[in-house]
Amino acid sequence: MEPIVSIITTTYNIIENNQLDDLNILVGLLDRQTYPNIEHLVIDKSSNDGTVEILKEYKNKQYLNFYSEPDTGKFNAFNKGILHSKGKYLAFISCDDFYHDITAIQDLVQLMEAENADFSYSPAYCRHPEGFTFVFNPSIYNVFQVMPCPRQSMFFKRSALDKENYFDERFKQMSDFDLIIRLVMKKYKGVYFPKNYTTYKASKLLVNDPVKNNYEARFIFQKNYRNLYPLNEAILDNMVNTSDFPKELLEKLSTRFPENERQTFFEYCTQMHTIRQEVFNKQSQQQLQSDSEKEKQ
Repeated sequence: MEPIVSIITTTYNIIENNQLDDLNILVGLLDRQTYPNIEHLVIDKSSNDGTVEILKEYKNKQYLNFYSEPDTGKFNAFNKGILHSKGKYLAFISCDDFYHDITAIQDLVQLMEAENADFSYSPAYCRHPEGFTFVFNPSIYNVFQVMPCPRQSMFFKRSALDKENYFDERFKQMSDFDLIIRLVMKKYKGVYFPKNYTTYKASKLLVNDPVKNNYEARFIFQKNYRNLYPLNEAILDNMVNTSDFPKELLEKLSTRFPENERQTFFEYCTQMHTIRQEVFNKQSQQQLQSDSEKEKQ
């Protein structure tokens, strides 16, 4: 019998937030997946706008199961979903994300079983809050600097998450980044799945709150790298703002990859630093210009 796959979705007041159509698309496409052994778990944050009644209808039609109770954020909800789940493999998506390829889960399970993989990662379509869509192509070699791929286009083996104690709920926006770093640092086996099967909506909080993102990234780096290299405030600033990592730290992190991939790892890290340094310089210049214009007024 094929292993169970658990898809865990978070919801909160989907009617009030105009996400009902999105949820209908998500549920409908999951129902059409060719893989026969999927459970869909919805973890709802005590919605009070009629969302629970919608979820009850879906449950009665055997599309999904759900739990509605208070939580402290999406990663707390995802952790609750893990504890309720039965799957060997787990995926975590929001109610406005969906799998547009109905054969994807079957192909993914076959690949992960064949490779005995602990997690998979893939490209995805990202819908930006400003209305445009782009392809997020994964770059696992940049995993220690930036989010290497969308969490929505990843599958995880339950046993790996059990060993790692799931998402760290101290991080409200970037706990998935922390989890992926931990998996790669401890050499859990990842596998690249080249199909683009996911369409997801970028979080407005992530897009519009860079200060909070940088704050969390700083503590994620401190948490995971402090035993490898002494990190002070200036070093952390460079790591967070421009992906400029000390050479000695990169040397140690490179050992998490096979020896024949380490040169590629260094090349990707250098490229990422160059790209982010250019962006940072441009933003700093724009800020100086804006401040100068305000002073003139």
